[in-house]
Amino acid sequence: MSITKQSVGIDISKATFTACVCQRDETGALTFSKASSFSQDQKGYNQLLRWVKQHTVKGPEIVFLMEATGVYYEPMAYHLHKIKKTVHVVLPNTSKHYFSSLNIKTKTDHADARVLSQLGVERLHKSWEPPSAVLRQLRNLTRYYVQLQEQKTALGNIKHSKDSSYEVQAFILKSNSKLIEQIDKHIQECLSAIKKLIASDKALQDKVQKISTIKGVGMITIATIIAETNGFEGFSSAKQLTSFAGYDVVQRESGTSIKGKTRISKKGNRYIRNALYFPAMVACRFNPDLKAAYLRIVMNKPSKMIAQVAIQRKLLVLIYTLWRKDSAFIPAYKASSPNIKAGTTQDNPVDELP
Repeated sequence: MSITKQSVGIDISKATFTACVCQRDETGALTFSKASSFSQDQKGYNQLLRWVKQHTVKGPEIVFLMEATGVYYEPMAYHLHKIKKTVHVVLPNTSKHYFSSLNIKTKTDHADARVLSQLGVERLHKSWEPPSAVLRQLRNLTRYYVQLQEQKTALGNIKHSKDSSYEVQAFILKSNSKLIEQIDKHIQECLSAIKKLIASDKALQDKVQKISTIKGVGMITIATIIAETNGFEGFSSAKQLTSFAGYDVVQRESGTSIKGKTRISKKGNRYIRNALYFPAMVACRFNPDLKAAYLRIVMNKPSKMIAQVAIQRKLLVLIYTLWRKDSAFIPAYKASSPNIKAGTTQDNPVDELP
């Protein structure tokens, strides 16, 4: 039987990666190679290509599929793209659902590589393209901004502790204050760099300005979300986006004996959730459209935090909608159709939350 499709599944960690080849013939039957591990460096990449050549046949295209887990996949993806290989990078929730559909219970590097190789031949995927230089730099800056803020918070906690202690040496107090001053300076420099980078791209700047019409949503929030999603590249629905950010709802119920709490998974991009925390608090107070939604949810839920998270999710979906439609936010917009609610873009309503 002739081979019709070939896929290399790659499970990547910090120092190593594991690969497996899956081939599908014209009858639909699948055959797998033995999985092999390589070092996560140039030597390992070269060894991978030689290994793949030994386990594949000429003719059918060979695709390389990996998960977008953290930043560890990036060197491999960039290398393969540079040498003109077809690369597929799937979102973690996509591979997770595929694993579940196969009822795979074994969790090892070799098992993961095997299933990823199967995913490559059994599903259609969009070829991965590196983000633009602007979006790549924007992600670096926005992540560094968050990391600086976290360091400032940690030093602020130390300062509070030392100020409340008895007879702490002057050196410690002075040193702590200087560190906070230095971080404040770097935060301002990082903020300026973000503004300058956005201004350097007219199309990006225009979209950021339109999204900024949402009351309570600032430039850093918008820049972070755009950078972390690569301009929403690869997302075909709001549901897929919210799952990527960790806002997908997890329920634990079975019969009458098991009735756990409904919660969000938090198995997603923490930078997006971090960026939406304070804007959601502001929107709940000062954005009339979202405030109404917040009050409605609070009435039916036992915790205000549930409503806060729901507004974060609403903001994320709204930012996605405005970006996709290249539209500004229209407060209290009244459409002729009864199905379109107030506080939407002219093209698309704000998605409702459960």
